[in-house]
Amino acid sequence: MIDAADLTLLSTGFRAAMEEPGDADRLDAALVELGWRELLADSPDEAVALVFPLLGATGAHAPLLNDVLLHALGRPPGGVVALAENGLAFGRPCVPAGGLDPALGLCRVEWRPLGEEAVAAGRRALGFQLVGAGRAMLELAREHALTRTQFGRRLASFQAVRHRLAETLVTLEAAEAALAHATDPTTSTLGKALAGRAGLAAARNCQQVLAGIGFTAEHRFQSFARRVLVLDDLLGSAKALAEDVGGSLLATRRAPRLIEL
Repeated sequence: MIDAADLTLLSTGFRAAMEEPGDADRLDAALVELGWRELLADSPDEAVALVFPLLGATGAHAPLLNDVLLHALGRPPGGVVALAENGLAFGRPCVPAGGLDPALGLCRVEWRPLGEEAVAAGRRALGFQLVGAGRAMLELAREHALTRTQFGRRLASFQAVRHRLAETLVTLEAAEAALAHATDPTTSTLGKALAGRAGLAAARNCQQVLAGIGFTAEHRFQSFARRVLVLDDLLGSAKALAEDVGGSLLATRRAPRLIEL
């Protein structure tokens, strides 16, 4: 278990690397040099909870999900793992997959089935990244509401705007809390589902607050919104995972007690 001071120091270094301009390969190498793989090997839960929200919040891309999956599979880091039968994966590097945001670095490789533990680890990581992206959109909408005026008043003074931003914050906090306490496949599935819903809610609510400027390609909001749409769909969308959990509950006729979750 790594102590809080070391985590703070690592967080500062990781964020600085993610905010520097450059491609995914550069960032991948920089994070490895800063100790990403050692942190993942020693404290995988803390590593994921630290790095993936930063990836979401900064909008940076590095194929670190591969390392998380490989660690869960008991294999060395540095490779590429397909996330679905269609071979979709985060490249290191590889031929980009057509029709998707090129900034995500998605490509197609040979598919090999993932075990339950690996899927759970991947869902938890993606969930944290979704929450990070949601927080970035919330901050953009908050800044807009504080600085723009309408009818002689700041947007932030309107109750409808404040309600949308408050709703977004609550959903993101709930998803992050669920992910922080996810310790098995069931709770990781629930955490990813909540994170997907929170990310989509953030995109929807913040788009409303940003109004027309949020539709422009030049505004940073669009890159986060597109990323949320893609990340939500990887390893199971919020809708699909919720249906899976519901079907399991109906099949077993038993809901886990709160203490079990």
